[in-house]
Amino acid sequence: MSRIEDAFICDAVRTPIGRFGGTLAYVRADDLAALPIRALMARNGGVDWEAVDEVVLGCANQAGEDNRNVARMAALLAGLPVNVPGTTMNRLCASGLDAVGTAARSIRAGEAELVIAGGVESMTRAPLVMGKAETAFQRSATVEDTTIGWRFVNPLMKAMYGVDSMPQTGENAAAAQAAGFFAEEIVPVEAKDAKGRPVPFERDEHMRPDTSIETLAKLKALFPPDGTVTAGNASGVNDGAAAMIIASEAAVKKYGLNARARITGMATAGVPPRVMGIGPVPATQKLMARLGLKISDFDIVELNEAFASQGLAVLRGLGLPDDGDHVNPHGGAIALGHPLGMSGARLALTATHALEKTGGKRALCTLCVGVGQGVALAIERV
Repeated sequence: MSRIEDAFICDAVRTPIGRFGGTLAYVRADDLAALPIRALMARNGGVDWEAVDEVVLGCANQAGEDNRNVARMAALLAGLPVNVPGTTMNRLCASGLDAVGTAARSIRAGEAELVIAGGVESMTRAPLVMGKAETAFQRSATVEDTTIGWRFVNPLMKAMYGVDSMPQTGENAAAAQAAGFFAEEIVPVEAKDAKGRPVPFERDEHMRPDTSIETLAKLKALFPPDGTVTAGNASGVNDGAAAMIIASEAAVKKYGLNARARITGMATAGVPPRVMGIGPVPATQKLMARLGLKISDFDIVELNEAFASQGLAVLRGLGLPDDGDHVNPHGGAIALGHPLGMSGARLALTATHALEKTGGKRALCTLCVGVGQGVALAIERV
């Protein structure tokens, strides 16, 4: 049996994360996805871009301007050669992490040497959709909002598993159980305003540094009277894109790339949809068993916080402290935002960056997934 190839994260960039209806509101999803790819091309002049085996991007919606395989569209818009193929992955919130893990798997299997992986989501521009008429001359129609959550619900699925909203799954999980750091990750975006005028965009805009514990405590729960989920302890509805070069050892040497971190494995797991937030626990446990690791072996943990209650449930399920300094040390999705298809790739990018800054060896990146799943990916600093 041939040896397993190493898969390395090399250069990696992202756009700033935009608020819902914010600075990125007038940037199409396919154009947004092209931005970090174009930045990678500009920064890595020694790469033969014709040699890219695949572009793999995560995207959760794919109902609007991100349709028709947004990875392929972004590759073409970014200026990659036409022979470079692209595929879009959808594992909802973990789409971007799945893209990174899938790229690594193709390299580890010896089927690719050079891959661009990442993710994109424009939740602001997610369209309203309407199903086709089921009968002739139908006089009524239901319009569905594709921004987030269930639509076109299957009655059987609702009867079997429920179709709780994302905030409600946060309540279910609760019942069941820096300055300047990001500048090196971000490629500036020249966005446009409603009148088409250029708007420079260089910093994440979802964060609210002026908030306080007192202000957060006054926010109303979404599910009174005993609810815990509020707008202040839930992840945002956001826009953004990320991309990275993942390469084999041979490709690193051939193109003079900087191998920053080795992707050592990825695992997925399913859980009941009503407690989808707990998904990172079994996914991480499966990953650790495969790699022969313990949770204490990770120096950095990037846990996507769909909701504070969900994050706490996962931390306790994994035996981590509620306030561990190595967990989301520079903020999670509640602070930074959660552009669905981008977030997983952002975790891998930020974890790589954090290992370099701290001198740590290993990082865990993990997300919960709507409809009841979890994904976990492990990396090692080179």
